Amino acid sequence: MTTRPAVDDDVLTALGDLGSATLLEASGLPIDLPSRLRPVGARLTLAGRALPVQAAEGDNLPLHLALEQARAGDVLVVNAAGGDHGYWGEVLTVAAQVRGVHGLVIDGGVRDTEAIAELGFPVFASAIAIRGTSKRDARGAVDEVVLGRTRVRRGDVIVGDADGVVAIPADRAVRVLAAGRARQTAEAGYLDRLRAGELTLDIYDLRPTTESGDDVD
Repeated sequence: MTTRPAVDDDVLTALGDLGSATLLEASGLPIDLPSRLRPVGARLTLAGRALPVQAAEGDNLPLHLALEQARAGDVLVVNAAGGDHGYWGEVLTVAAQVRGVHGLVIDGGVRDTEAIAELGFPVFASAIAIRGTSKRDARGAVDEVVLGRTRVRRGDVIVGDADGVVAIPADRAVRVLAAGRARQTAEAGYLDRLRAGELTLDIYDLRPTTESGDDVD
């Protein structure tokens, strides 16, 4: 198992408060997970430390095995190759909550969505699917998975909300937090200027400039 620097709870909470879009833009890093990962159920926000899981298509044994390794504050981040199966449902949700798991992000399907909503467990999935799964793939949790353009390693910070999901490298978490706070402050200033009557063209310096020698009417 690869050792990653631990992100403390205060940093984790502060990153979750900033939101996925602000963190992506402020980081300057390719940390966004695929847009097909959408919130399922009532909870639209998620923040925790990544516990990566690689699963064969149509097999959810790795998710059961991963829960044995899960610690309070973890988020299972599962690459199930977008499989159209119900890898996760009410039973695994209750098992995860008992272990203090903060949520699930899965490129694959989930089911029992009404029960998940009632339990208030944050889930981001690429599909809702009722087809069952086999239980033969004995990999469990792994050091890293790749979702879209982003490599997610054990201990990275996962933040999800209605806009999307990001995975912040653990060793960049404090730096991204500072950049995110600065961006949040700047955007608050932009909103004040907009309410005062300025245009986005001027605030963001977007007005086209004429090249030397061009006629200006």
